[in-house]
Amino acid sequence: MTHRADAAAPAAIDFNNENANTSANPTFEAVLDARLSRRGLLRGGVGSVGAAVLGGFSLSACGGGSDPAPAPAPAPAPGPKLLGFDAVPKSLADNVLVPAGYTASVLFALGDPMAAGVAAFKNDGTDTGFDQRAGDHHDGMEWFGLGADGRRNDSATERGLLGINHEATTDEKLSSFFLHADGGTSTLPRPAAEVDKEVDIHGVAVIEVAKTAGKWAYVPGSALNFRLTALTPIDIAGPARGHAQLVTKYSPQGTATRGTLNNCGTGKTPWGTFLTGEENWFGYFTRSATDDAARGNDKSVTSLRRYGRNQGAASRHGWETGGTADKYQRWNNSKTGTSADGSDDYRNEMNGFGYIVEADPYDKTRRAKKRTALGRFAHESAAFGKVVAGQPLTVYMGDDSRGEYIYKFVSNALWSDADANAADRLAVGDKYLDSGKLYVAKFNADGTGQWVELSLANSAIANYSAYKFADAGDIAINTRLAADAVGATKMDRPEWNAVNPANGEIYFTLTNNSNRSVNPTGSQYLPDAANPRAYTDMKGTSAQNGNPNGHLVRLKDGTANNFTWDVYLFGAEAGADGGMVNISALTAENDFSSPDGLVFSKATGICWIQTDDGAYTDVTNCMMLAAIPGQVGDGGKKTLSYTKADGSKLDVTTYVGKAATPSTLKRFLVGPKGCEITGMAETPDGKAIFVNIQHPGESTPMASVTDPTKYQSQWPANAGYGAGKRPRSATIVITKNDGGVIGS
Repeated sequence: MTHRADAAAPAAIDFNNENANTSANPTFEAVLDARLSRRGLLRGGVGSVGAAVLGGFSLSACGGGSDPAPAPAPAPAPGPKLLGFDAVPKSLADNVLVPAGYTASVLFALGDPMAAGVAAFKNDGTDTGFDQRAGDHHDGMEWFGLGADGRRNDSATERGLLGINHEATTDEKLSSFFLHADGGTSTLPRPAAEVDKEVDIHGVAVIEVAKTAGKWAYVPGSALNFRLTALTPIDIAGPARGHAQLVTKYSPQGTATRGTLNNCGTGKTPWGTFLTGEENWFGYFTRSATDDAARGNDKSVTSLRRYGRNQGAASRHGWETGGTADKYQRWNNSKTGTSADGSDDYRNEMNGFGYIVEADPYDKTRRAKKRTALGRFAHESAAFGKVVAGQPLTVYMGDDSRGEYIYKFVSNALWSDADANAADRLAVGDKYLDSGKLYVAKFNADGTGQWVELSLANSAIANYSAYKFADAGDIAINTRLAADAVGATKMDRPEWNAVNPANGEIYFTLTNNSNRSVNPTGSQYLPDAANPRAYTDMKGTSAQNGNPNGHLVRLKDGTANNFTWDVYLFGAEAGADGGMVNISALTAENDFSSPDGLVFSKATGICWIQTDDGAYTDVTNCMMLAAIPGQVGDGGKKTLSYTKADGSKLDVTTYVGKAATPSTLKRFLVGPKGCEITGMAETPDGKAIFVNIQHPGESTPMASVTDPTKYQSQWPANAGYGAGKRPRSATIVITKNDGGVIGS
């Protein structure tokens, strides 16, 4: 997910908002019509708002929702009425707001102990041992039920494991400053002790949680708790295993790497394992200013540039300067050795990142595996299509960078229901996730699209002049280049995706894109059918251009790799131009900007939408909304008409979902200052949801680290959780006071 700072605060370096796609691939411009101009979305409700403010509590959420039937039905499904709560108002307060009748509690925050004997977190920058503590920037999350015997139980509702991503750190000038007593060093070289902390707060945590006497808590000393960090040994699986481009000093055979990095979205397999997406890993590596020539300007230079690492690029944290030990030198992605294959340096180290990683949450003794068949890019979540016995499995994914693509993986193996409860869960992953076909999406201007296979059987890939592909492993490692070759459609930063359990339709959040322009220059490109808006949105006196508020698209798979699509919702402020920006007719009860996290509740069918915003944060902190989803084609066609700088006209025709109403879209939660709301999981009965609040207070200046009065946020300390006042990413749990289903 992308971190953005308010205009008035020091700007955080946004390593997640990569812009490495310089291909000439279509953006729908040749076949579209345009007509939007500021922000747009659904029409929400305008009733009274009853919200519970949780004293000093602030959250950041990431998707999750439920609704009994996304498509219109002749009769309502039995059970509680959905979206029966009063919408939470927009807020700039440093707390967490949830509707009246709900309670939110902090469950698990940065630095919390995960093993017996680990000291309580002091939160003053002196804490150590983060390989046995909660990491930072809580992100995607999944629930895994536990029975009374401590084993897997998919029906369990009061005891389980949470798999939680720890994406990144709150940074300024190299240092993750809240982790260090005085803010840490802002110049190179970095001290080893600081680097070690920062490396360990990345990765994944698996923790046991339980409900006792009506109260949820995590179990600090549970034998089931474990961490994956950026140093944990992980196996390479799939077509890239053993590939020449994965040979390193650590793994001369190219079969393993250390760590998982920048973990963002998640997924849960039908056989009960945890999937975590490695998003924007490229910024952690450095390359020397003469590395192109050192490599002989071979095709690895093309690959590195396409994945955001030009020669001379500085690393995000300077971890490579922590010392001469191998664990520091691996962050230098330059060719420094003399071997022909890279077995004496880390010239290929970056190729070991950018995958979907599978871990068994129930067995910490098993090595996680990087599933290279699902492609290498800035992964967010991995959502499974409908699982049907005798048919292949499908996994949908997005590449979170400006102008990147949407993907689908289809397994070669046909699903067997017996595999759902197999004893060796990672072996089941080998069966379904290591062999299959990878596709990329091309959106047409008429509301249709095609999934294009990425393989050497496609002549566009076999004969691609910009990069010579050697084999299937090469395509798995350089997926973006293969997608460039077939002319995939550039999208407005595809982040999370989720599948509607009621009808199998696939939803993607397109968070925003500053590169859309009616008058493109440089790397910019025109609006098109699936990304139709290019407008100016004012934040105070600052102009935000492109598609600042983002939108959501949804797809309905058909036959022969075809699909239909429409735009489900357009993000916008309620007062924006309804013809060009607020196309979804959003109101004060449901307007939003920069959709990111996205989860469908299997208990209720609600579609939970979470935001990671910088465009609208002068009006409100980030939020989570509950939606009743509808279906592709329930709206109509719309043409957006633009006037270009030379006076000529540009019309872009798009397909828009049915406008929202107070009964189909409501704001459910607003988080604390500076946060992102991301990651959501639920118990099977839908009576408890877990939501992550990421980087509250991220715009605090590094120089103010020892002065709590200057923190942008003091959450969750101001909600009575934990020591110190430094803001901490955290997981919260939300329940309904009457014990009912969330969202009803």
